[in-house]
Amino acid sequence: MTKPSHLRGKFPIDPNLPRYDSLVHMLLAAVDAHPEVTAVIYQDQRITYAEFGRAVAGLARKLAGQGLRRGERGVLMMANSIEMDVALMAVMATGAQVVPVNPFLTPHELSKQLADIDARVVISDQLTAEKAANVAREFSVPNHFVLGAGGNTLDAWTRDTSLALDRKALPGLDDLALIIFTGGSTGIPKGVNHTHRGLLAGTYIHVDVWPVEYGREVFLNVAPMFHIWGLGYATWVPIYAQSTLVMVPRYEPDKVVRALSDHKVTIFAGGPAPIYMGLLASPIFDDCDLSALRYCLSGGAPCPAELHREWNARAKCPLLEGWGMTEGAPFCLNPCGSGKRKLLSVGNPVPETDVQIVDLESGERVLPLGERGEVRVRGPQLMREYRNRPEETRAALRDGWMYTGDIGVIDDEGFVSLVDRKKDMVIVGGFNVYPREVDEVLFKHPKIREAATVGRPDHRLGEVLVAFVVLARGETLTEDEFFAYCKEEMVKYKRPVEVRFVDALPKTGTNKINRIALRAML
Repeated sequence: MTKPSHLRGKFPIDPNLPRYDSLVHMLLAAVDAHPEVTAVIYQDQRITYAEFGRAVAGLARKLAGQGLRRGERGVLMMANSIEMDVALMAVMATGAQVVPVNPFLTPHELSKQLADIDARVVISDQLTAEKAANVAREFSVPNHFVLGAGGNTLDAWTRDTSLALDRKALPGLDDLALIIFTGGSTGIPKGVNHTHRGLLAGTYIHVDVWPVEYGREVFLNVAPMFHIWGLGYATWVPIYAQSTLVMVPRYEPDKVVRALSDHKVTIFAGGPAPIYMGLLASPIFDDCDLSALRYCLSGGAPCPAELHREWNARAKCPLLEGWGMTEGAPFCLNPCGSGKRKLLSVGNPVPETDVQIVDLESGERVLPLGERGEVRVRGPQLMREYRNRPEETRAALRDGWMYTGDIGVIDDEGFVSLVDRKKDMVIVGGFNVYPREVDEVLFKHPKIREAATVGRPDHRLGEVLVAFVVLARGETLTEDEFFAYCKEEMVKYKRPVEVRFVDALPKTGTNKINRIALRAML
């Protein structure tokens, strides 16, 4: 009889790993154990764990003075920075939920995300101050301020040795910690509610499979901190490891390679395949000393076999892939050390996590090994629910299982591979883009009668968007005008890179746009 496609992580989470009552307690453990260790490096700025703890206490006191209370929400509209790292912890230290949003979204996109957040405060940096002020006015958020240059700086707090958090008033395991946004299968942004318990479980799992040396690692992150990878791994695992995080302002391959060498980085948080392709293409790559690297990490989009081979040969350290999603991470990881890895697989289920492949029709029948179907996952790292979206929550979370929308297969060695997507989602450079959301923006253009977007493969970004557009009768629209409109309305990774003007869009028998036929036209 063929075995069913059901795997469970081989071991429980290591019981010897340090456990905490909240993410804030996790930070305080680092402050207590390694106060003089550099917590974060950003360009020429540095902050030790002692200073980090004082800055969090000072900002938390300011937020409490503005009325931020347990169970409420504070929005962060900031680019990666030491100030954002402090703000994340300070909001949670008040018992509130932190809501990091992409600061590069257009006002229209931000409005869709924040419509039902009911925030008490918006914290921005100087570059996003005007946009944040407009958001605060639109949604009647009572408080907005700038953190960092041009506003409230951390200096006074980091120098004030009297500042400390009230450890009796910190959040608990089952308090809500985070709202992070995902487009979901409908393309309408949904806020994902995560508790401290679930986020800490994800942290423990990461460290269990990808071990760290406490107080001694140097991490480098290029992923945005409003993304689950840039936050859940690349920001919080360094704190758990009581080690140093190096941030770079933006992904520029030459500067990232130089930072890996100059800071003797031991763990590169990396990201999807294009990150590594860009680094390997840097003219200084082979001249930089990367010998401190122990392992490098990838997720968000699969890495080609040739990329693995070239990275191993030139960087001389493993490139380890994993899989998770905004609603829970990680689910599967390729282990480091002597553990077996398989190219083009996302690895094995992580500790205390079940993975099944089920039929696409009912989602209840577990398929035999080797058959493709929808991947569903169960584990302690899952979200609590989508905020104010009970129907979507019931559709995604059924009897404790998270239905991922990914099409996958489990082989006879217990490795999970993702082969397709049930949803029409396109992954552009590791970012999830939902064609329907893009289509809705295009529909708003007065000269466009119909539009549909699909993904096509791209050697650098994994996938990019192509738009098929039917113009209104008698109207003309140039490619330049089309792209200018997209630039005004959408963040860069959502914009189509190609437009094709057609007389009509192919339809199915039920008069729905036939995206399969559109992809065949590429």
